[in-house]
Amino acid sequence: MPDTINAALLVLRVGLGVVFLAHGVKHARGRTKTANWFGSIGFTSPDLQWLLSTATEIGVGVLLILGLLTGPAAAGVIGIMTVAYWTVHRSAGFFITAFMKDDVEVEGYEYVATLCVIALALALAGPGEFSLDHAIDLSGVTLAEYFDGRAGLVLALAGVALAALQLLLFWRPERD
Repeated sequence: MPDTINAALLVLRVGLGVVFLAHGVKHARGRTKTANWFGSIGFTSPDLQWLLSTATEIGVGVLLILGLLTGPAAAGVIGIMTVAYWTVHRSAGFFITAFMKDDVEVEGYEYVATLCVIALALALAGPGEFSLDHAIDLSGVTLAEYFDGRAGLVLALAGVALAALQLLLFWRPERD
């Protein structure tokens, strides 16, 4: 793979990883506020949701920055963003431009979709040579070279499936 493509994968991985690490740290510092927010949007066990989302965001962020277990980390991004899309952003339309709904600021799914597209690209392409996956010969964790990128799609679908499971088990929004 040419160095320019490896560099592009590095930029995508690190950029996405920093975003998720920052969100995880923000949520870790604001435990009560974040748990209360989870409860306000219809999640049961909001403290558990806080713990799992914070740990996932921090873990995914670190893994992507390092380029370690890149495929599963990308699946984690897709899972988190699927939950965010379904519970918060889908009713607001595409554009991220915020508006007020029932005294709450609501944003569209433009940002969520962009993060999913980046994660899907990483799941399909793999981590690149500038990664720990490559350095310790774990790049096959994505199985991309064995299945022509189809394993990346399987990982992405696994992220969506885990998001659906989380929603089925824990999300009970109020009915209008």
